[in-house]
Amino acid sequence: MAILNSSQPNQQDVQALIQRLNSGQLSHAETLAKSLIAKHPNTFILHHILSLALDGQEKFSEAVESYQNALKLQPNTPDLSFNCAIALTNLNRLDEAIAMYQQAIKVKPSFFEAYGNLGTVLQRQGKLEEAIFSYKKGISINPQDARAYFNLGTALRDNGDLAEAVNSYKNAIRLFPNYTDAHNNLGETLRDQGNMQEAVKSYQAALALNPDYANANYNMAEFLYLAKKYDEAIPYFERSQLDDWQARSMYCLYKASKFDEFKTTLDAIARTERHTAPFIATLSTHYSINFNAEDPYNFCKDALDFVYQQSIPELTGPDSQLRKDLLLDIENANIEERVQGMLYNGKQSAGNLFKRPEPSFRALAELIKKEFDNYKNKFADANCELILSFPNELEFTSSWYVKMRQGGHLNPHIHEIGWISGAVYLAMPSPQINSNEGAFEYGTHGDDYPIVAPVKLAAFPTAHVLPKVGDIVLFPSSLFHRTIPFNSNEERICIAFDLKPATQISQRNYY
Repeated sequence: MAILNSSQPNQQDVQALIQRLNSGQLSHAETLAKSLIAKHPNTFILHHILSLALDGQEKFSEAVESYQNALKLQPNTPDLSFNCAIALTNLNRLDEAIAMYQQAIKVKPSFFEAYGNLGTVLQRQGKLEEAIFSYKKGISINPQDARAYFNLGTALRDNGDLAEAVNSYKNAIRLFPNYTDAHNNLGETLRDQGNMQEAVKSYQAALALNPDYANANYNMAEFLYLAKKYDEAIPYFERSQLDDWQARSMYCLYKASKFDEFKTTLDAIARTERHTAPFIATLSTHYSINFNAEDPYNFCKDALDFVYQQSIPELTGPDSQLRKDLLLDIENANIEERVQGMLYNGKQSAGNLFKRPEPSFRALAELIKKEFDNYKNKFADANCELILSFPNELEFTSSWYVKMRQGGHLNPHIHEIGWISGAVYLAMPSPQINSNEGAFEYGTHGDDYPIVAPVKLAAFPTAHVLPKVGDIVLFPSSLFHRTIPFNSNEERICIAFDLKPATQISQRNYY
């Protein structure tokens, strides 16, 4: 950022300082600015330049202190408040950053960039409604801001407002046709709505702009493998190099019955990398049963022994206020449905429930985090990466509700991007005598994985639990699981979720 000339304290000294800053000699500018401040501590421009020099070197803690010193001298300087807020955000001091953005806006109400950045911080805190308001306020000031429409789309999608998110992404593209992120995110949101034909067009538009764009390559690969075009999917995964691309490529090899190529890849990964990919664990376990071979991947070889069921006292009993609030919010919250091909006679919510503003969802998230700690303690002695690399920072990569009615069920599947998955049960059909209707079944086979003769389906072990209202069930994300169909006319309602180590959380938008 260029600085206007100043006559304080000494014209030549200040000009030399400005020249060093503008020529990118940030370390020299820092040294000279500190020397001049020692002689002239109340000269605003010196603190201003020092702030920018420190900020440019990513010395954010020192930069914040310097910005604050400058603001003490000239408090009504919105650009400095704005820059200070960015530095605070880089330090994850989000509440202070919010206060600084608000200060900038107070001094300069037309500061649409501050509204946009404020929205991103609020969104990071999970304050989606406030973030959406801030984005919309910035757009009302500058309707030509494509970035603001993009950010608004991400918040709307997290909030489950898919139709509005689609419109917001389209507005971003209208203003900036070469906006690859917007094309890709539009495709992901259209996919959430079940509109795969238009979703693919959006991915292709992103790839036309940038053939190496990781997110769109990944999404195209995923579309192709869901369409069982495994050979076509693998090159897209390989170009993406994103998230679990190796596991997805291995999935394609396995589903295409290219077992030799699959085993070569599995052995190489098992030798050279930590065993921290639940999806690879699913494939490795299935292969080991198919071919009566030792399972080389130690994410959680005995995953069926790591299923945890516990009652949450705050949700049990007919008078549980939290359970009543959760059911009421599920019924009344304006959350769109996410199309789910494995779900029958039921509805799954879009977005991420635990990012929504309703106090009931926030309260439940905190209770679940406590159960994750209990889970870790229960299996603390286990010698597998599930426990050895268990997340220290608890972040939900996803959370949603599932409502099923009579005949409802969910086919066997895994949560490919989870670490630990689970569900909390808010309503269950009355149990039938000697029946497993509505039970949660888990095992080692599903998704039409190939079974090699003479191996039979019975070789793949399964087990089940029948949850009660108020129960939580946690399990390794490597396990297949399904809901056994039920005939009762009562609803079955649960809130499901995934947790993943913070260091592994995807930069993609979760869907």
